Amino acid sequence: METLHPRIRLLWIARAALGAIAVGVVFAAIDSQLYALPTAVSVGAVAIGLVLGVVYAVRRYQQWRFELQDDALYLERGVITFVETSVPFVRVQHVDTRFGPVERALGLSSVVVYTAGSRNADVRVPGLTPNRARALQDTLRELAVESETEDAV
Repeated sequence: METLHPRIRLLWIARAALGAIAVGVVFAAIDSQLYALPTAVSVGAVAIGLVLGVVYAVRRYQQWRFELQDDALYLERGVITFVETSVPFVRVQHVDTRFGPVERALGLSSVVVYTAGSRNADVRVPGLTPNRARALQDTLRELAVESETEDAV
């Protein structure tokens, strides 16, 4: 089983920090517009949000695994709810590599696998180096084409 690149934790922690800051802004708005809150309440809410976000991001990284099996891409992930996903290569429609500005700054990319079907029609593998993402994308394409010819009637 493969793990994600450790820098993905930085992205997830940054998102948690933004969420904690948003909570702080909400508490500041409540304090200035509706009800005077003690400063300790606002600071405490932001601190708790930040700590919980960091713990969640680290735990999420520890739980994220993926593997190319004989006939499928297998993923394990989740903190509160653990999810196991198996994407049969025969169901793969196309594969993309994505890297937004923050991911590029961290030297990371994601592989998105689009599958046949309507429910959860795509699966994302985040936190890969660009070279690993391209290699995974190429491998998935090849395996999808091979499985398509093997399943042909």
